[in-house]
Amino acid sequence: MATQTPSTPTPLTAGTGTAFGVDVGGSGIKGALVDLATGEFIGDRLKILTPQPATPDAVAATVVELVRRFDWEGPVGLTLPSVIRGQTALSAANIDPSWIGTDITELFRRHLPGREVVALNDADAAGLAEVAYGEEASRHGSVIFLTFGTGIGSAFLLDGRLFPNTEVGHMLVNYQGTVDEAEHLASSAAKDREELSYKKWAKRVDVVLAEFQALFNPQLFIVGGGISRNHDKWLPRLEIATPVIPAKLRNRAGIVGAAMAVTDHLAP
Repeated sequence: MATQTPSTPTPLTAGTGTAFGVDVGGSGIKGALVDLATGEFIGDRLKILTPQPATPDAVAATVVELVRRFDWEGPVGLTLPSVIRGQTALSAANIDPSWIGTDITELFRRHLPGREVVALNDADAAGLAEVAYGEEASRHGSVIFLTFGTGIGSAFLLDGRLFPNTEVGHMLVNYQGTVDEAEHLASSAAKDREELSYKKWAKRVDVVLAEFQALFNPQLFIVGGGISRNHDKWLPRLEIATPVIPAKLRNRAGIVGAAMAVTDHLAP
C-alpha cells in the first residue's frame, strides 16, 4: 500500500476547543459537537437514518441536515465506510457503490460551500479517537482496533500511530467449511440477522480473531462499536490467545475521530 501514515504526534493527544463530527454508517448517520479537551459530546448526539440508496449526494444532503440542526457554522469532520486516499473514496462498504471514485472535497464544495470538510475511514477515525481519549494500551506496541457493527472495521496502530485503510473485515475466513468475508460471519449485523446467541456469535468472533492473529500477530485487540457496550456477555467467551479488551469510547469514537480529523488535518 502506497499510503503512508498521517504526520501526527505519537501518540495523538487531546486538543482544545469545539469541533463537529459526523459518522456515516450503513444504517444511520450520526453527528455531535465534540469537546476536544475531553473527547466528550457537547449536548446530545443526533442520528438520521441513512438514505437508501446511500448515494454521495443523498448522504451529503443528510450531512447538511445534521449541520443545520446543530446550527454549526464551522468545518465538518466526516467518517465513511470507505478506503479514502487524497479525499477520494476508493471503496464503498454498506453504502452505494457510486461512492467509488467520488471526490469528497468536490462533493461537499457543492453541498456545504465555503466549509472545510475532511473525510476519514470510519474505523481509522475511531481508532485515532481511542488513542487520544480512550484506552492507554492503544498507545503502546502493535494494536488492532476493531469496530463491530454493520461490518467489521479495522485500524492498525503502532505506538499510537495509524497505518490507514486496512479493511481486514473483508478478509476471507473459513468457518465450518464455508469461506466468507469476516464481517459477513462475525459482524454484529450478522449476529442480529441470524439471531445468534452471544455464545454462538462469540465462536465466530474467535475464528475471525484467530485469523487476524495468525497473519498480523498484534500484542492486543481492542474492540469497539455498539456491541462493545455488552462486552461482558461475549468477551469472556473468547479463547484467542491474544488479549482482547473493550474500547473505552464505545460507539462515540467515530464522531470524535471525525471531529479530530478536520481539526488536526488527519486526512490520508
